[in-house]
Amino acid sequence: MAKKRVLRKYDGQKRSWFKFALMIGTAVIATLIVFNVVLGVSKVSGNSMEPALSDGQIVFYSRVSDDYNRGDVVSIKMPSGEKYVKRIVAIGGDEVDIKDNKLIVNGKIQSYGMGTTEKGSFNMEYPFILEKNTVFVLGDNRQASVDSRTFGPVVITSISGKLLLR
Repeated sequence: MAKKRVLRKYDGQKRSWFKFALMIGTAVIATLIVFNVVLGVSKVSGNSMEPALSDGQIVFYSRVSDDYNRGDVVSIKMPSGEKYVKRIVAIGGDEVDIKDNKLIVNGKIQSYGMGTTEKGSFNMEYPFILEKNTVFVLGDNRQASVDSRTFGPVVITSISGKLLLR
């Protein structure tokens, strides 16, 4: 004797719900992979990057980039756990000097950034040459920024990624 299907008319709906759940699950897993491997999100705190970035602004950065250049805006995670969004002004091998409240990299005065560039509180003798695999970062709003003048050069492995979108 054949088994009689009582709810045969709902078989199509069951399959469509399963397909929908599978599609949502796949989308969630893909999103998690993208945001844990490819992209990162950071929030700008304070006005140290003005006028380029404002307090509270959300920025997206690429985690897959390991080619950092002068002028790149990066997200940095310090060993203390603090996170910063700053601009790279010098890379490994560059000579950095701060003289007469001006930033000088490789003998050339750097004109980007607001305000004067003071030496800061980190125990550093200027001029100095950055070691390989380190960068010197500054906020664009120099007088309101905690940056390499405060905590020293940043090891490249502390960089979470390069800014993509804001």
